[in-house]
Amino acid sequence: MPDLYDVAAIGNAIVDVIAPCDDAFLATNGLDKGAMMLVDQAQSAALYAKMAAGVETSGGSAANTVAGLASFGGGGAFMGKVADDWLGEVFRHDMKAIGARFENAPLVGGPGTAISMINVTPDAQRTMCTYLGASVEFADHDVEDDVVQGAKIVYLEGYLFDAEAARRAFAKAAGLAHGAGRMIALTLSDAFMVERHRAALLGFTETQVDLLFANEAEVCSLFQTDDFDVAVEQLRPKVKLAAVTRGAAGSVILSQGERLSVAAHPVEKVVDTTGAGDQYAAGFMFGLARGRPLQQCGTLASLAAAEVISHYGPRPQVSLKDLAAAEGY
Repeated sequence: MPDLYDVAAIGNAIVDVIAPCDDAFLATNGLDKGAMMLVDQAQSAALYAKMAAGVETSGGSAANTVAGLASFGGGGAFMGKVADDWLGEVFRHDMKAIGARFENAPLVGGPGTAISMINVTPDAQRTMCTYLGASVEFADHDVEDDVVQGAKIVYLEGYLFDAEAARRAFAKAAGLAHGAGRMIALTLSDAFMVERHRAALLGFTETQVDLLFANEAEVCSLFQTDDFDVAVEQLRPKVKLAAVTRGAAGSVILSQGERLSVAAHPVEKVVDTTGAGDQYAAGFMFGLARGRPLQQCGTLASLAAAEVISHYGPRPQVSLKDLAAAEGY
């Protein structure tokens, strides 16, 4: 099958509500700073009522990555589940507005479209409370065979490991992708999610994943160590390619015995770290899909991450294609 997309992503379809807060707000509401907590619909509504005025935008980790890819000028597709409601229509409109394919049928008669309450403290740390709603209803029959087989890279969002039906969808997507000679990429998404599904993630990574994305906390959680270098050395033989981010310390790329270091792109002021990993993945996969050297893939990834942490919201506010061109890429 010919190349139809640079990246086809499978993930939670979520609308984000992002608002500033202080540490006292987190403590008062029993929120663990920097973590992602799953909540039910009632808890979500109660927290929303307490939050400061914020920004509402379509989100979801993998969907944010597709938005970043599109900003670079790449071709992307997204697969995920929204409900047949107003928020679902907002999400669908936003994906199509950036030029990405999103054609999954909405859920009728079930839970509403997923929503994530993201509270950002002055140090730019984001604390997320997410009602997954319709997003967890994504199943193997929602995987579009032609989209998977026509994508250079098929990108899977680790958050979906919380849903058994989605894990079956991952297995189907991996089989289709590898049968078509495509690459499977996985992001670990969250250290607490890794703790919940460590054995399953390790097994899936070793047998199905060609490219793994993780941050320092996630890779250390995966191998139950506080030593980053120990975790990286344990990861090295388990994947063909990996990109591990370390915030201001940059990132590390592992490939066939090679370890490359990539500096973080400078940022005048860090405002909100929401979406940093998502945009890093966007830049890296855009470069990889277009045949760029790994070091340059990492540089594009760092550029995208730097743009998104300079403002509120998980998606680029300026053209990443133009930023890359200004940097000579």
